[in-house]
Amino acid sequence: MPEAMIARRYYVSGLVQGVGFRYATVRIARRLGLVGFVRNLPDGRVEVLAEGTPESVQELENWLHHGPPMARVDHLERHDVSPTGAFHDFEIRF
Repeated sequence: MPEAMIARRYYVSGLVQGVGFRYATVRIARRLGLVGFVRNLPDGRVEVLAEGTPESVQELENWLHHGPPMARVDHLERHDVSPTGAFHDFEIRF
């Protein structure tokens, strides 16, 4: 029986734009087998929507607390949401 999928939306605050955060997030998420997206928001935050197994989503969340080497994460906001099953890959949205 396949494992249940979960979905979480994250808002990452700090020095998270212009430091390769989105590209690093895509690499990590794809390696973990997650689907969803990452995008910059006009207020300087980064939004991440990830769907996958609870373990994989939690591993991404653990990584989001610090992000890539040039980033500085000051705050990570998490919201549990319903998985849509609409994503087939993890991508950057513009």
